[in-house]
Amino acid sequence: MNEENKVVTMDTEEVTVLLQEMQKQSKWLSAFLENYSPPLDGERYLTDKEVSELLRVSRRTLQEYRNNRVLPFILLGGKVLYPESGLREVLETNYRKPVK
Repeated sequence: MNEENKVVTMDTEEVTVLLQEMQKQSKWLSAFLENYSPPLDGERYLTDKEVSELLRVSRRTLQEYRNNRVLPFILLGGKVLYPESGLREVLETNYRKPVK
């Protein structure tokens, strides 16, 4: 019972709204935890899939960038990792301001 001496059940509007909000927050938290990768010594490393999505290029194009040493990368046990700071540096170095 609450202050007004009403019985609170699962069918009560307040409970329904609270449960819906909890469900929404649970989905957000699950998505966050799925995409979260803790930094290693202050550096975050991205997979080729993540980088290809960020740069909007194919994974094959990333292979060409690696072959031509365009992007910095680490090859660890057959897995390619890209340091986030290195990618940012390459993008900043190659940034061209628009012509006015």
